Amino acid sequence: MGKFSRLMKKKYKETNKKSIIIYLILRFLVILSIIFIIIDQVSKLIVINTLSKTKSVEVIKSFFYLTYTNNNGAAFSILTGKRVILIIVTLIVIGILIYYIRKTKVKENINKIALSLVIGGSIGNLIDRIVRGAVVDFLDFKIFGYNYPIFNLADTFIVLGVFLLLISMFRKDKNNDRRHK
Repeated sequence: MGKFSRLMKKKYKETNKKSIIIYLILRFLVILSIIFIIIDQVSKLIVINTLSKTKSVEVIKSFFYLTYTNNNGAAFSILTGKRVILIIVTLIVIGILIYYIRKTKVKENINKIALSLVIGGSIGNLIDRIVRGAVVDFLDFKIFGYNYPIFNLADTFIVLGVFLLLISMFRKDKNNDRRHK
């Protein structure tokens, strides 16, 4: 076998191995994202079918309530009434995340989970915007007398995912600093 043939065979094996790794990572991320979407959508269906829009249910006295409301904006009701813009931005963000995952071959489990949380939460709220015209919110906290804006599990997934990505980036920077000393 010639040198060129051996080189091509080696290159093919490396490429095939990378393709399999990318496929497995994507499969894992898709499964996790789907789980987060299902949890979010089931929780919203329960809220829609059991709670009244006019009453809050006190879960923990003077602290945590279940309050069914529709939010036709984004976090903290910003961009209220800008449904089409929010749908487009969400689709762009999801597209960028999927592109990032495919190009970087995410290896760390914390990043896989974090990206799945962000994608799953984003799709959960996207489904609401497309199907219901607004996002269903129901988690209502009153913290030290402050009535925190009502949110949902998809919002929680997104925030938790971003938080995990920040932790991962901080750890990576810390490890790089140690290597360069």
